[in-house]
Amino acid sequence: MHVLYLDIFSGLSGDMLLGALIDLGADAARLEAELRKLPVEGWHLHVRRAARSGIAGVKVDVHLEHDHGHDHHHHEEAHGHAHGHGAAGLLPAQTAHAHGHHHEHEHEHEHEHHDSRDFAEIRRLIEGSALSPWVKEKAVAVFRRIAVAEGKIHGKPPETVHFHEVGALDSIVDIVGACAGLELLGRPRVLAGPVVEGTGFIRCAHGRFPLPAPATLELFAARGVAVTQCDEPHELVTPTGAALLAEFAESFAPLAGLVPRRVGYGLGTRDHPTRPNVVRAVLGEPPAAAGQPSALDWETDAVAVLETNLDDATAEVLGHCTERALAAGALDVFHTPVTMKKHRPGTLLTVLCAAAEADRFTELLLRETTAFGVRRTAAERRKLRREFRTVTTPFGPVQVKLGLLNGRVVQASPEYESCRTAAAAAGVPLREVYAAAVKATA
Repeated sequence: MHVLYLDIFSGLSGDMLLGALIDLGADAARLEAELRKLPVEGWHLHVRRAARSGIAGVKVDVHLEHDHGHDHHHHEEAHGHAHGHGAAGLLPAQTAHAHGHHHEHEHEHEHEHHDSRDFAEIRRLIEGSALSPWVKEKAVAVFRRIAVAEGKIHGKPPETVHFHEVGALDSIVDIVGACAGLELLGRPRVLAGPVVEGTGFIRCAHGRFPLPAPATLELFAARGVAVTQCDEPHELVTPTGAALLAEFAESFAPLAGLVPRRVGYGLGTRDHPTRPNVVRAVLGEPPAAAGQPSALDWETDAVAVLETNLDDATAEVLGHCTERALAAGALDVFHTPVTMKKHRPGTLLTVLCAAAEADRFTELLLRETTAFGVRRTAAERRKLRREFRTVTTPFGPVQVKLGLLNGRVVQASPEYESCRTAAAAAGVPLREVYAAAVKATA
């Protein structure tokens, strides 16, 4: 399986990542075609080769068309739109008219925006598009991380955090474009170097604020990522860049054990005094494990594991809590009989969730059960690549979920709802449809 290593010695923004992915081989025309599957207008990509401090790479600009009839060239790291792209792309509704941060020495400007989208609306927009299921899932996850961070900063529920109309548009293009670019490169595992941020102050809707930007710090705090500041007097990591790193990067460490195949550079807008304003992306593969012809191509991610021991929870309370957590978006919920102190029988209640959602589900456990505390750990997952296939059975078509490892099917699971519908239509037991679907998959 391919591995993508992001050398973020000079930080990362959404447009820098887009440039690096294109320089590695993601076709710009195909990338824009994927983005056109979103039901949003008023933008186009400008992709060109350029250089920063003598380093040649790809510069991507998102051109936003305003009502006044001129294009706005969005440079994320040069200035933001309501924390974004520059500082996060979103603000609470009451401050949605203000632009995001500007460094003190930069020219400040304002644009008037009449509309905004909250996170719930952006999620519906992405999920209702013709994008692939993987791109939808990942793009929504990145936006959710930003919404949770901004909601914590402003004391608002994530679903109600508002994005500027323009800020939302360029955020959507950058974030969805990065997800689509990764898919065009074959969905490589993503690793990153240590996070380096600049020093000094930014000017945002809240006034002068020290770096890192508030949303950037919250995003890294939620993932437990170490941040080190350097002597560069500018913001290096934007909140959009931080959200993409928090979602995709499995680790943040120096390059180790990677065989480079291609190297690409995504360019920023500034000329930094201490380092080139570029992100270096290395696409390669790990050395083959002993006795194996190639690395395993499973998918990976990181989740939060929440646990609490209960010795006085009734079955009804456990069932209600399980239903509430699953309805709220938990990845899984289960309870296990355990023996507690003084040999008391008890129950270990476990919730798996996205790391950015850990606080929300911790609160749910504390409110819905008799728990006085909840343990939290981070866990890495290895998952089979998944595909859905419709197979023909004597009882009609049935959808089957396949799990693939290095291109071979190692698991096949008929979808319950599809089997139930076929069984009801044919008037046969459900288990017969399951057996027929498995046989048709073999």
